[in-house]
Amino acid sequence: MNENIIRQIKNYADKENVPIMTDDGINYLINYIKENAVKNILEIGTAIGYSAIMMCSVSDDIFVTTIERDEKRYLEALKNIKLLGLENRIRLIYKDALEVVIDEKYDLIFIDAAKAQNIKFFEKFENNLNNNGTIITDNMNFHGLVLKNDKEITSRNLRQLVRKVKNYKTFLEENDKYTTEFLDIGDGVAVSKRKI
Repeated sequence: MNENIIRQIKNYADKENVPIMTDDGINYLINYIKENAVKNILEIGTAIGYSAIMMCSVSDDIFVTTIERDEKRYLEALKNIKLLGLENRIRLIYKDALEVVIDEKYDLIFIDAAKAQNIKFFEKFENNLNNNGTIITDNMNFHGLVLKNDKEITSRNLRQLVRKVKNYKTFLEENDKYTTEFLDIGDGVAVSKRKI
């Protein structure tokens, strides 16, 4: 993987305020893919392609389908994927994930998109998960705000968003089809494994 291009992508994200995974979050994801021999990944929320590219960097036989609804980010992701010659291994879909119909099955589904829609994403795409597959969700701590008291968050919109992340956490805890582990890595990661 070309380190210079990866650095450029990270610098662009920083400059343009595009949320990408933290270093320890991406390292966890990469190790998970290695340790569990993951080959086929569905990502909800491409942003500028950073995590899809990093997931592909694990091995030449990994394929990622990734969905992005923001045109500017989609075009930037397309550019980055081409720069690294990964067009044959990363399929980019420009659409709202809730409107996408996919038939394939995946070893891993990675949710890193509009936090308020996490439950809908989970319920929509769990049918695309292989029997022994895993759904990983990023931003479970939502910049530490999930751990705060509601009264400490002054913005009403932010409070609502935090409440939705908390609701999603409860949804995962109470979902009897999966066992979910919450890890304090990066911005908080939920690892949901289907019970077999």
